[in-house]
Amino acid sequence: MQDYQLNLVLVEPEIPQNTGNVARTCAATGARLHLVEPMGFRVDNAKLKRAGLDYWHMLDITYHNSLADFFANTPGPYYYFSSRAQQAHSAVNYPPQVYLLFGKETLGLPDDLVQANLQHALRLPMLHDARCLNLSNAVAVAAYEVLRQWNYPNLTLASDYFGG
Repeated sequence: MQDYQLNLVLVEPEIPQNTGNVARTCAATGARLHLVEPMGFRVDNAKLKRAGLDYWHMLDITYHNSLADFFANTPGPYYYFSSRAQQAHSAVNYPPQVYLLFGKETLGLPDDLVQANLQHALRLPMLHDARCLNLSNAVAVAAYEVLRQWNYPNLTLASDYFGG
């Protein structure tokens, strides 16, 4: 069986609720979460914890002091999500080990990083006048496209939970 590993990377996230929502997506899908500092909040922020609900114990999370530290300590391949990219997120055949990078809510990823990696820069298609989706929504859409291509490894449709 193929060894799959999805890594979701938030570069300098600013809004704790978005990071909490992404953490919950990671916990529910088995994706690894990478947080690149500086962040606009402390990790013990109540809004961050509330957004992640009771999933924190299911997280595989790594903190990086900077983008340079992240690149020095991870093998790639990397895909850069940006509203400035021209290639659809669904136009890529994702390899079994992948890192999806998302920038801060106000500015996205650094423009020089996106420009230097245009062949791996991706965008979620949307109406022309719409700049971008909310960060946590964009991460979820991208993550599930990768997982769909991989036929949802280790995930199930079955659940013992029937609550609301």
